[in-house]
Amino acid sequence: MTDKSTQPRVLIFDTTLRDGEQSPGATMTHNEKLEIAHLLDDMGVDIIEAGFPIASEGDFAAVSAIAKQSNTATICGLARANFKDIDRCWEAVKHAKSPRIHTFIGTSPLHRAMHDLTMDQMAERIHETVTHARNLCDNVQWSPMDATRTEHDYLCRVVEIAILAGATTLNIPDTVGYIAPRESSSLIRMLLERVPGADNIIFATHCHNDLGMATANALAAVEAGARQIECTINGLGERAGNTALEEVVMAMKVRNDILPYRTRIDTTKIMNISRKVATVSGFAVQFNKAIVGKNAFAHESGIHQDGMLKNAETFEIMRPTDIGLAETSLVMGKHSGRAALRAKLRDLGFELADNQLADVFVRFKALADRKKEVYDDDLIALMQDHGTSEAHDTLQIKRLRVVCGTDGPQEAELTLTIEGVDHSIDATGDGPVDAAFNAVKMLYPHGARLQLYQVHAVTEGTDAQATVSVRVEEDGRIATGQSADTDTVVASVKAYINALNRLIQRRKSSAPGDDTKSIHYKDQS
Repeated sequence: MTDKSTQPRVLIFDTTLRDGEQSPGATMTHNEKLEIAHLLDDMGVDIIEAGFPIASEGDFAAVSAIAKQSNTATICGLARANFKDIDRCWEAVKHAKSPRIHTFIGTSPLHRAMHDLTMDQMAERIHETVTHARNLCDNVQWSPMDATRTEHDYLCRVVEIAILAGATTLNIPDTVGYIAPRESSSLIRMLLERVPGADNIIFATHCHNDLGMATANALAAVEAGARQIECTINGLGERAGNTALEEVVMAMKVRNDILPYRTRIDTTKIMNISRKVATVSGFAVQFNKAIVGKNAFAHESGIHQDGMLKNAETFEIMRPTDIGLAETSLVMGKHSGRAALRAKLRDLGFELADNQLADVFVRFKALADRKKEVYDDDLIALMQDHGTSEAHDTLQIKRLRVVCGTDGPQEAELTLTIEGVDHSIDATGDGPVDAAFNAVKMLYPHGARLQLYQVHAVTEGTDAQATVSVRVEEDGRIATGQSADTDTVVASVKAYINALNRLIQRRKSSAPGDDTKSIHYKDQS
């Protein structure tokens, strides 16, 4: 058996809370960010990029809080190449046991033109800002944004400048997902060979998935000498997303024979955090997604099922338990107690405090009264349900009744609690969901446009829970909501209201005096 302790170590740099959150509509609340950061730290992520502190007061507060609660992970903040950004970043991360400043500037011809800087002027900017960051923090990462479209001679020049200025990690971003694996490895190899001092620092790779090659590009860079992979849970990120943490980690674990590298990730915690990120971001994981998709360990073909029954390795290269997925789907029911529910949820990767269990148990009993059998997927949906109102929400659903007929429009009678006051109305629409949504809009007028409405059944049968995902947009702000219920219309309204509550929070955070909208800088690396 291979002794992995002697293998080269690859650092896992997770940017779910920064780059991942830049996915349109994926904005997370303060508490959600703290919870995800805790799960990342507990899973063994080496560096957590907690946010972009200069972007807003909310981002600064989240990064600062994550820094203070960090256990073993290095906590990193992002900063553009100016002193104000870097100072603000340091103020946020300095409380961490192991802080890092990550500063960047676009170095390709397109980005130099955007900054209106000559090559020499940009080189001077890099020297000044990296030096400033290093004077504040011993751990400094520098990124030449759009590095893969930067001239090689100039890239070597600025990388050397950053090293001389004190950068300890050099990240080489494929910002637009442009390159192929062969180019990814060649680029890292070229920098290691040509840049003086390159042997003394860590090279990182940051890949986007525009052409579907992010994982392949990241692993190719590692083979060439990169020792840090920047990635996100579920591949969350701008446009087509980033390198998926679960894919690169499991690739090195399963194919350690040809990828002889080690990480300190506890892979049995992958499914739990995957589900959590999907829930809080509102971005459901596609069924056929590698590693964490619902169908990743499902077998329907008769030949596959026969092979699985005889030997699981016939059609599975990983065990479900390797990523924290329960192998069985035992049925729970209305007679199941708290201890059984806690044990089942623990098997599914959910660890609950007593107060959390009490809340979930009430909702479980309500679900069990409506369903004859409650399966694993039902419990996962219950844990992911964002439809439950919180005390601080502006909008809360109190009562909904729909009337459907074969002729004429459908009707919805809705009572909505708006800032603590109940309001009721009857509305009609082209179908019960349309009628219910019209009722919401009549009670709470708004300009949000429905961009996405998606329904899927959690389990089989007429009593199956429906999970509904909703995405709304208003004045460039995007918010998502998700909810599950055995009643599709109820799940739909709860998801819609959840999305509107998130939009209201985003609207408040962008109020005068908060520079979130003006400073937000997409595709930083």
